[in-house]
Amino acid sequence: MADPTPAVTVYWRPACPYCILLRRGLRRAGVATDEVNIWHDPDAAATVRRVADGNETVPTVRVGDRYLVNPSASEVVATLAELADGPR
Repeated sequence: MADPTPAVTVYWRPACPYCILLRRGLRRAGVATDEVNIWHDPDAAATVRRVADGNETVPTVRVGDRYLVNPSASEVVATLAELADGPR
């Protein structure tokens, strides 16, 4: 049986204080993530630019098929809950 929880990918870069806070907050909330350093992955950097109006704004988070630019951990958790509930 497939896991109904949407995948969470955090796009980040080294020394970004917002990335550090978000990643720490998601760990505390128990959210499993894939983490991609946009400085090491050109395709990831292109994805971030596509969803962030041409900027490499990090953290950018993919939750399922949604992208959140510079979200708080609580916004990511709320999006996960919303997607897990499914359409109403």
